[in-house]
Amino acid sequence: MIARIWHGRTLDQLGDEYFEYIKKTGIKGYRSTKGNRGAYVLRRIEKGVTEFLLITLWDSSDAIKKFSGPDMEKAVYFPDDRKYLLELEPLVDHFEVLLASNSQYFYNEGSISSPIIYMKGIRY
Repeated sequence: MIARIWHGRTLDQLGDEYFEYIKKTGIKGYRSTKGNRGAYVLRRIEKGVTEFLLITLWDSSDAIKKFSGPDMEKAVYFPDDRKYLLELEPLVDHFEVLLASNSQYFYNEGSISSPIIYMKGIRY
């Protein structure tokens, strides 16, 4: 399994509105793509800026390319993203998921006592 990680920043007063936009565009796009295994939307508000970190889980690089297009390293943006985001970061990161506890992907390798996700950076 591969985790795809995207980061974006918007002004604090646009944060809630942008979150609704993310649900209608990116999350909808992820969910409709075969091979997507879920998404996490993380948010942090600091000094007038709302940061978003989206972590999506995928079966394979081929599954990611069904969403991203042939260059899976490029970030995917939707028409109104420019209205919200302070910048359009050109690239995303990918990590191989080595362990995801408390999920259907849990791999028991001895005694694991706390829910931890381990990821290893990879480049394609």
